[in-house]
Amino acid sequence: MRNNRSAGILLHPTSLPGEFGIGDLGQSAYDFVDFLVSARQSLWQVFPLGPTGYGDSPYQCFSAFAGNPLLISPNLLKDINLLSEDDLNKKPEFNPHHIDYGLVINYKNDLLKKSFENYKTKKDEALTAKLEKFISEQKDWLEDYSLFMACKEYHGGKLWTEWDEEIAFRRNNSIAEWRVKLEDAIAYQKFVQFLFFEQWLSVKSYANDKGIKIVGDLPIFIAYDSSDLWANRDLFNVDDKGKLITVAGVPPDYFSKTGQLWGNPLYKWEKMEQNNFEWWHKRFSQMYTLNDIVRIDHFRGFDAYYEIPGDAPTAQTGKWKKAPGEKLFESLKKNLGEVPIIAEDLGVITDSVEALRDKFGFPGMKILQFAFGAEGDKKFLPHNYIPNCVVYSGSHDNDTTKGFFDKAKTEDREIYEWAQKYLNYYGDDMCYAVIKLAYSSTADMVVIPMQDALNLGTEARMNFPGKLGGNWCWRFTWDQVYENLANDFKDMTIMYQRPPTEEIKNESID
Repeated sequence: MRNNRSAGILLHPTSLPGEFGIGDLGQSAYDFVDFLVSARQSLWQVFPLGPTGYGDSPYQCFSAFAGNPLLISPNLLKDINLLSEDDLNKKPEFNPHHIDYGLVINYKNDLLKKSFENYKTKKDEALTAKLEKFISEQKDWLEDYSLFMACKEYHGGKLWTEWDEEIAFRRNNSIAEWRVKLEDAIAYQKFVQFLFFEQWLSVKSYANDKGIKIVGDLPIFIAYDSSDLWANRDLFNVDDKGKLITVAGVPPDYFSKTGQLWGNPLYKWEKMEQNNFEWWHKRFSQMYTLNDIVRIDHFRGFDAYYEIPGDAPTAQTGKWKKAPGEKLFESLKKNLGEVPIIAEDLGVITDSVEALRDKFGFPGMKILQFAFGAEGDKKFLPHNYIPNCVVYSGSHDNDTTKGFFDKAKTEDREIYEWAQKYLNYYGDDMCYAVIKLAYSSTADMVVIPMQDALNLGTEARMNFPGKLGGNWCWRFTWDQVYENLANDFKDMTIMYQRPPTEEIKNESID
């Protein structure tokens, strides 16, 4: 399904400004939407919105359906009398540009638990009615998730396979027994999810009303330590003890002699196909509740996936297995209609992956940073684009564009000088030149990471693949947004005909 020419910004809500140590869904989220509107943007791309686990990565969540409690705004809880001004004043000294997850998690969990206790005391009938409606509507995943998280807390945060065996493997009458045993903790988890959905869907509605579409992100695989696996072991390739029989990854290549051992559970595709991919229908339906467009991370895994033995020390012993992607997307189309999807088709992509992408008209991705230099991948240069694609200056797994060129300037002059010639730009702001190149391209959609919009260096990089700790921590503050930034993006949007509405097509450039 083709998209109109459009433009947007990639910014995860955790990176929003705010006083509570991490970006949230309070006023700054609405201010950011207003910034997008003033810049004539029509897309806001985010990472997965789920509750993060080990490493704080949004790509390793405790649930593929739930929301991240850390994004809940304390100020909005104060507005509905679940927290007091005094509660909000008792906060640590947070770094406005860097998330300290340990500090934030403890602080926010305390606030959320206090808000839950206040809710129980106040007995707000209107709020209770909304909560009960939410619980009823989301029960398919919420019942398992809330029990999973309550049990995880009861067992000191341990991996689910290390819990009491009866509940870990859902034996006998354990589900009913533990629901009684942990009744209050389960109710708390449901309450927290209700708060997240209330706040996020309000932000989404505000954005949609102003012509902004939310581009969400769907990791193809789930986390091992998740309610998804715990509650649906029959759909994943694990044994009756929860041990991984096979795991996901990618084979050895130029970048890694031993490949990448991701460790995610693999799907029992034959089992999923037998019930017409019901789990996937539910997952995509939830994604379109929370987002307007969905980017599928590692799209090629729907054509073929790399299967590695569960006990393998590296990815060298894996093999490619065919996946029923075509049947899945046909099923989704019948069930959900035309689904707006962006296919992350980076890396080594086969003809059959491209055929799957093109059969359903999904736009692929182009990363400009990958293109520069004699050894760069020339399919990422704009003169090779087809319109049905999305161009990015860089991604969350790369350095910022300024950081990329700062490094190239001193360590690889060939890349730097090659880019200068291609861009026909010899000034100091290579980042702006790359953004302008993206806007001027034939790509239907252009999305610029906020770090590049602000022309920030390596200090603002979001993720270093393979590095343990210190990722997903970057935040911006409004004083980094220079006065004419919105106008600069508005001018490019108008000049290169990427307006969000027909009304501004004839608007003049400042």
